[in-house]
Amino acid sequence: MNKKIILFDGVCNFCNYWVNFVIERDTENLFLFSALQSKTGQDILKRLNLSTTDFDTFILVDGEIFLTKSDAVINIAKRLKGFPKILVTGKLLPKILRDFIYDLIARNRYKFFGKRETCRIPTSEERSKFLE
Repeated sequence: MNKKIILFDGVCNFCNYWVNFVIERDTENLFLFSALQSKTGQDILKRLNLSTTDFDTFILVDGEIFLTKSDAVINIAKRLKGFPKILVTGKLLPKILRDFIYDLIARNRYKFFGKRETCRIPTSEERSKFLE
């Protein structure tokens, strides 16, 4: 099975909350994670010709295909069990509106939710889900 990689802002408290949220609901073990700031995250960004300094979005990588912003969130939610699937209904909104809301939250995430000094370190139980 081809694992999907979620790249996230490793110092963002809000982003780390969502990583935990996905880990808890990823019952089929579909996702791997890497902080955008990590060596692996930076290597993936370079391979996909994406900015190595813009950390304002989750990026869902599936082979050579990647999704950002609301498209990434919707596609991740689609693969989770339970109530997170409700986020898939966001697809009913125009992408420009979904991404506007996403960008609004992303621009203010440190102000509202705080920021860590360093990227998260996975627990021993989580380690297999994180790329070095």
